[in-house]
Amino acid sequence: MATLDWSHCPAVERVPGRVSGAWVFRGTRLPVATVIENLEDLSVEEVMVQFDVSREQIAPCWTLLPKACGIPRR
Repeated sequence: MATLDWSHCPAVERVPGRVSGAWVFRGTRLPVATVIENLEDLSVEEVMVQFDVSREQIAPCWTLLPKACGIPRR
C-alpha cells in the first residue's frame, strides 16, 4: 500500500508513540491501513463489524481510499 498523507482527513490522526506513529482513526488504536487492507476482501459492513468502526469514521477517508488501494483515478 502506498504511503499517503492523511493529514487532511479529519477522521484520522497520527500520534507519536501510539501504534508506532501509524495513521489511526481518531481516538482509537485502529490503523487506517488495517481497514484499507481488509476492504480489499470484505465489504464495508463486514469491516465495520470486525473492527468496531463506524461508517461515520470510514466515510471521511473515501477520497483517499482509491489512491491508497492503488486504483487509478478516471
